[in-house]
Amino acid sequence: MSPSHSQTSQTPRNNRLYAAVWRWHFYAGLITAPFLLILAITGAIYLFNDEINDLLHPDLRFAPTGNQVQAPGALLEAVQHAYPAATLNRIDMPTEPGRTAQIYISPAQGPDRRVFVDPGNAAVLGSYVYTSTLVGFSDVAHGSLLLGNTGDAIVELVACWAFVLVITGLYLWWPRKRTDQRHRFSPNLQQRGRKLWRELHRLTGLYSAVLILFLIITGLPWANLWGGQFLTPVSNALGMGYPTFLRHHGSDDSKTLVDTHGEAPWTLNAAPVPHGHHGASNISVNQVHQILVEQGVALGYRLSLPQEPGDIYSAYTYPAQPEGQQTFHIDAHNGTLIGKAGFDDYGAIAKIVEWGVALHMGNYFGRANQLLMLFPCLAIIILVVSGLKLWWKRRPQGSLGAPKKLAAGKKRNLAMITAILMLLFPLAGISFIIVLTVDMSWQAIRSQ
Repeated sequence: MSPSHSQTSQTPRNNRLYAAVWRWHFYAGLITAPFLLILAITGAIYLFNDEINDLLHPDLRFAPTGNQVQAPGALLEAVQHAYPAATLNRIDMPTEPGRTAQIYISPAQGPDRRVFVDPGNAAVLGSYVYTSTLVGFSDVAHGSLLLGNTGDAIVELVACWAFVLVITGLYLWWPRKRTDQRHRFSPNLQQRGRKLWRELHRLTGLYSAVLILFLIITGLPWANLWGGQFLTPVSNALGMGYPTFLRHHGSDDSKTLVDTHGEAPWTLNAAPVPHGHHGASNISVNQVHQILVEQGVALGYRLSLPQEPGDIYSAYTYPAQPEGQQTFHIDAHNGTLIGKAGFDDYGAIAKIVEWGVALHMGNYFGRANQLLMLFPCLAIIILVVSGLKLWWKRRPQGSLGAPKKLAAGKKRNLAMITAILMLLFPLAGISFIIVLTVDMSWQAIRSQ
């Protein structure tokens, strides 16, 4: 939610656009409020994912042997011994000295697990199911509400509506009379009751609007429809997405880095992974490690393991600043480095998205970045609570309390805005048509 929609007493009778915007703001806020609350809370938690995991799982996160790091082959062997029936999918080498390595496994029964190994002596320290942890739960809930693709669509829809909330809220905030100018940017502390809640809502929305819009815009590239079905294919088709030299690796059965890792930088989500020589894997993990060391990458890489003939080793780094991202594809049959890409190889749109994602996640400039992104998360919580409070206080008994039914001229304004919205955010536009249909049907029933 954004600045107050409760300024009806100040709305000129002939201001049709104002009335249309207010009605829009009302419905957007009421529909998205619970989801925005979930996204704000889970986003705030994930901003501090490393700190929370260190606090809750120190026995798994820190290596008792200190700064020693063995080659990855020994770590994988130890995990295979501890989980003999499991399939080993990936190893994440320590991001820095004193940290543990993570091995991703698929047990014979039960969900996938992350196993933590002391890299100094290959001791298996324990494991967990990622989504059973506070950070893992928040991560998945933030992206899909734990509902898979359906939840992803809901999150995208809510993000689009939140964009509308901010824009309409700023419009409603703009003073209508000269007498309103005095407290345009500061609170009127003489107000009490509902008017004081309105002041809190109005100023919180005003001072958080830019950062909330930033969170929305930088989060949408990960959405299935807007990001996966629009921005990703368009940027790649224009040569402004993943490195263009990777295109020749594509075929109908090509895997992507997401297929092999389960996750990847946004730029490489749709980039095809090269095929290797069909046949047995003759290259050990330690030999792959040595190749990566020769490429200047000794720690902090994430390496997917071949699962079937023709699969290759794929490794990438995902540092706090995207300029340090590197991706390597190594033939498992003969150890040939068959693909290498860095940030400089990305297209213009991909670079912008990666910078945005790093800032969105609070990674780019450390603690200050985390605190900066925490501010809009807290602001959204305040806006939701204060907005619902305002609605409940002004709502007539037994009524939804929506703004008055629009006249024909106002409906034309709303139709025009809806058309624009559908072009920018198709899901939001379609959903608003549904809301308007239900609203008009309800109005028709009540008028009978």
